[in-house]
Order: sequence, then C-alpha cells, then structure tokens
Amino acid sequence: MTDYSKIDFSDLLAFADDEVVTHNYVRDVKLASGKVLALVTIDNGRDHTRPNTFGPVGLLELGKTFDELTQRASRGEIHAVATTGKPFILAAGADLSKVAEVPSRDIAKRLAQLGHFVFSKQASFGVPSFVFINGLALGGGLELPLNADYRTIDASAAAIGLPEVFLGLVPGWGGTFLLPNLIGIENALRVVIENPLKQNRMLKAQDAFELGIADRLFAPVNFLEDSIKFVDGVLGGTEKVERKNAPGRLERLAKWDIAIKIARDQVASKLGTVPLSPFKALDLLKAAKGGDKEACFALEDDALADLIAGDQLQASIYAFNLVQKRAKRPAGAPDKELAKKVTKIGVLGAGYMASQFALLFLRRLQVPVVITDIDQERVDKGVGYITDEIDKLLGKGRIGSDEANRLRSLIRGTTDKSEFADCDWVIEAVFEELGVKQDVFAEIEKIVSPEAVLTTNTSSLSVDEIGAKLEHPERLVGFHFFTPVAVMPLIEVVKAPKTDDATLSTAMVTAAKLKKNAVITADTPGFVVNRVLAKLLGEAMYAVDSGTPFETVDKAIAPLGLPMSPSVLLDLVGLRVGAHVLDTHHAAFPDRFHRSENLHKLADYGKLLEKDGKGNVKGFDKGALKVIAVGDKPLTEEQILTRVQDGLADEIHRMLEDDHVVAAAEDIDLCMILGAGFPFQMGGITPYLDRVGASERVFGDTFHHPVLKGVGA
Repeated sequence: MTDYSKIDFSDLLAFADDEVVTHNYVRDVKLASGKVLALVTIDNGRDHTRPNTFGPVGLLELGKTFDELTQRASRGEIHAVATTGKPFILAAGADLSKVAEVPSRDIAKRLAQLGHFVFSKQASFGVPSFVFINGLALGGGLELPLNADYRTIDASAAAIGLPEVFLGLVPGWGGTFLLPNLIGIENALRVVIENPLKQNRMLKAQDAFELGIADRLFAPVNFLEDSIKFVDGVLGGTEKVERKNAPGRLERLAKWDIAIKIARDQVASKLGTVPLSPFKALDLLKAAKGGDKEACFALEDDALADLIAGDQLQASIYAFNLVQKRAKRPAGAPDKELAKKVTKIGVLGAGYMASQFALLFLRRLQVPVVITDIDQERVDKGVGYITDEIDKLLGKGRIGSDEANRLRSLIRGTTDKSEFADCDWVIEAVFEELGVKQDVFAEIEKIVSPEAVLTTNTSSLSVDEIGAKLEHPERLVGFHFFTPVAVMPLIEVVKAPKTDDATLSTAMVTAAKLKKNAVITADTPGFVVNRVLAKLLGEAMYAVDSGTPFETVDKAIAPLGLPMSPSVLLDLVGLRVGAHVLDTHHAAFPDRFHRSENLHKLADYGKLLEKDGKGNVKGFDKGALKVIAVGDKPLTEEQILTRVQDGLADEIHRMLEDDHVVAAAEDIDLCMILGAGFPFQMGGITPYLDRVGASERVFGDTFHHPVLKGVGA
C-alpha cells in the first residue's frame, strides 16, 4: 500500500509559483458542554467570483494545519475538528489552471497523492472530524468533507457535485471509494457519472442531504451555530447519525456489479467508447465494492495521473475555457449600449419550432408574445402547446402559480397580423423556402414600426437573400436556434452584409437574456454547425453510395467521439431535411460537398432505422437497405475516417481563411460543442484535427500553436 508520508512533494511547488493559495485559519470554539472545537476556515482572500481551489501550496499548508491539530488533540486541548469555507463557498476542487500545467505523469501522480495525503488526515486526528458545507462544493471541494467523519450542509447551497468526468478526469481524492460506501452504488453513479454527463448537472443541498452525503441540513440563517451545536451533540451522544443509504452485504453481493454494468452500457450507448474518463470512473467505482480504502486510493492515483497526462484533459480544459470565458465575451459583438429595447415579441408561424421560440421568449423575457399562422386551427394548436408546457412546468414545481398565470396572460394567437404593429422584435419560423420567407418579411415590414428588429431562424438559406424584398434590410439578422430550443445552449447570430450594428447588438443582448450562448457568423451556407455536419454526412453518404455498409460507416466515424453516429443523426434531423442540407451545400460548393441520390430515396421511403416500441434502435430497416442502389467499390474504415478528417480540416480551414465565417478556430469549436454536442474530451473539432494530423496533411499547418496534446509519460 502507498505510504503517503514518505513521498517527497516538494517538486510540486516548482509549477505553483503563481498559485492563488487557499489559506486556512484556525480558531477555537468553546462548546456549551465545555469541550473545545477547532474550527478551520479555508479562504483564498478573493471574492465570490474566485472560489477556493486546491493547489500544491494550499494543500501542503492545510496538511501542516491538520498535523498541528492532531498534536493538539493528542494533548487533550481540542475534542473535535471542523472545516468550513469562506462565505457561500467551501471549495471548487483542484485549481484546473494548475492541473493543465502539470509537466509529466509523475508530477500528475504526486498531485493525486497529495490530495489523498492531506484530506485523509481527517481520519487520524484522534478526535471526530466534521466539515460544514456552507456553500459551493465541487470536485475536491466535496471530497474534502467525504474524508471527514461527519458533514452538515447549508440549505441554500446550490452547487454540490463531482463534475470530474465532465472535464475528462475522475474524482481522484477519495470520491470514487468514499461516496459509494457512504450512499450506495446507485446513488454514487448518479453523482459521479449520470449528473456530469447531463450537461454537468449539480445537486442542491436538499438532494445531498436526502442522498446521505450530509448528515444534517440547516437553514442558512443559523447554519454555523447549528452545525457547532451538532458537533457538541455528537460528542455528548445526544446526536445520533444514521446512514440509511450505506450499502449492506446484499447490495455488495447482488446489486453492485449489475449497477456498474448497466451504467457502462448506458455510457457506451450515449457517448461511444472514445471518452476515457467515464469508463475509468466506472472501473474505480467497481473496485470500491471490496472496501479496501488504501488499495482504491492507489487506483485513483494512477487513474488521475493517466488522465492528467493524456490528450483528453488538455482538450477538456480548452473546451471548458471556451464555454466559461469565450462564450461570455463573443468575438465581434457590438457595444451593448446600441441594443434596442425588446418589449413585445412577434412570432411568424405557430408550428412546433415557432411554439418553442414563443415559450422561451415568454419565460426568459417576460414580455407579451403574439404568434400567427395561415389559419386559426394552426394558431390555436400553437397556443395550446405553449399553455400545456406552462402547465407541465407548474406541475413539476419549476414555476409557481403566479408566474404560470402571468405567462398565460402574455401569450396570444391571431391570424390578424395587424396585431404585430407594436412588436419591436419579430422572428419567423415558416417553411424553409426562400420565396416564402421573403414574402412573409415583406408583408410584416409594412405593419411593424421602422425600429422593429426582424430575425430569421433559417438553418441554411442566405439571410441577405431572405431580406431582398425589404425596404430596410439593415434591420434583418439571422437568429438560428437548435432543437430542442429549450435545451440547446447555442444561437448562431448571422450578420448579413447589410445588418447594422444596432440590430446585431440587439440580437446578442437578447440571446444573453434568453440564457443562450451566441456566436456571430457570416452569412454563408450552413453558417458553422450545419456546414461542418453537412461535410460529415456528405462523406458518410459518399461511402454508402460507393458500396460501404451503413454499419461500417458508423463504426469508421466513431473515433470522432460524436454523441451519435451518422445514421442516428440522419434519423434525428429527418431524412428529408438531411437530403435538403446536402443539396444546399452541394449547390454552393459542388466540388466539395457530395449530393446523394440514395439519401433522397431513403427520404421518400421514410425510414432508415428499425426501432423497438420504446424508440431504441434495433438495427437498419431491411426495406430501406433495399431501396438504395450502391456501387461496388466499398471503402475501408480507415479510408472513411481519413476522408472525413481531411475533408473537415479542409472545409474548416476554408471557413476561416476564405469565407471568414467566424473570427477564429475557437468559435468553430464553441459552435460544435454547444450546437452539435461535440464532446469536451475532444476539445472541439479543430484540436482533434490537429492531433490526428489532418491539418498538416491538408494545409501544412495546424489550427492551434502549440497543438493541444497531453504531456505523455
């Protein structure tokens, strides 16, 4: 077993010279019983925008404090130790900026070992250890209390979790062993695997308490006082702690391995097998069944070292920074002060997409929304969908009755477009045909005020051409959502050649109020996401048309790590839509985008995949395979993957250098992560193309300098 006390951690300090150190401060608290509690407060001296984090310097300082408290306990000076954080924050775990700078696997392993060494000291004070979770506790910030004997939590704490798998890591300071042995394997799988893979979902304080992560839940007004009283009660025997979710013998014998297998199959089905971190985490959770803490901690050390030194962590941190930083400061956005006020929304169309828009505008902007369509039946159906969704939100407790009533009062449907006269924002969601959109906008422009902003949700048509019949095309901007509208976090804001800064600013400010991330793109076919996906699907259909089985094509493209295969993607967007997208791009760039007659045949047939009663894919529909006509020159998996990689590298390079679709490669990656679910572990499409050599093969350079690679052994 690893003897952490004999490890020399001094070399960790070499890359920690600019660490924002989380210091710790100790004060003695005399309890009502007369006993003494040593209360440790960790605080990096910054405000709430910079949470406490753990780097080498801070960890070594905390370890020294814990050693001193152990000595005091041995002399009978203190009877318990509790640790808590600065206001509203316990800790956000390891300092990711420092983790990204780890120079070797050996250093990475010692960083993992240092966390174990320091946090586990809470088990050897000689007196009971407590952690008061007074706010945010993520990653190592949650593993700190897991290593203690007892935990309390502030009822207002809203961000509790182990997000490591989302970032390409594993909980490496005890989490994969301590958590399942505290709350059971199924609950631990929810926290370690399921929540991180659901857009990094967090636990609230009540959730943590009900799962058994915390022993007591206290109101924020007296949280510290109540936590201190709890300590006194535990010491005096009046407070009894029951761990109802802790695994028993039956769970270890019968449920543990089954739960791990189910989770493994679900992850593979959802993500494929390219991302390493979820499967490493599952291996560690499986090992935790044996109850050997020291052995499992050693396994965590090695797993964390492997991941920190590998490509996927560097890619994940790059992606994380894109979403957390670049998305908040969009490239090319005009001054926010230029934005016009949006006090009433008009939605042209009342179909599924239009109704989703209307509901989103209602909820986020809380302004009147009017929808219209060609007949009252369609209008009534759209309004009915919106009110039904409001009722569902109320039923789930996500909104209160007052808000539900307010939202219902703000939505109106009509066939009389004169009711759009006082709208200052109009968005269309009509049929994806240029003439239809032109006529709709030409009609509505005569009704709305000269100041009203006009927006189109087109996914592939030219915004400039859509506005060709407008008297004031400068107030037209693309506002491309992704479906499902409520869930997908990206909006492509398309700046047409005539779009003015006031209109563009209004679009960007409105996107932010909708709680979406907006990327400004040029008015070119497919903008970003659809152009990249069209290239991918075009290459997939080229391989099929050449005689390659669909199964081989899906398998060949799997190393990209996309959340779904080409066949499932086509099924999701619709075969007819897929054919239209390829046709549009082939018309614009005939020498680079493949047009597939077979895809049109499949669209006419109406089906590609065979599914069971629950919608799960069973395989390819036999009839679909019979309607297509394929060649006799099938491609190998290697040939397909190389064609896809090189084709994407070429197209993205052209998007940046020739068409100037976005400001930088980072914006391409941001769009693909937020709009197409490109996994964090791949870091975005351009770092991936650099790593596999496609960039060098195609244009003799790389998108990034240096290439985002791991540190190796």
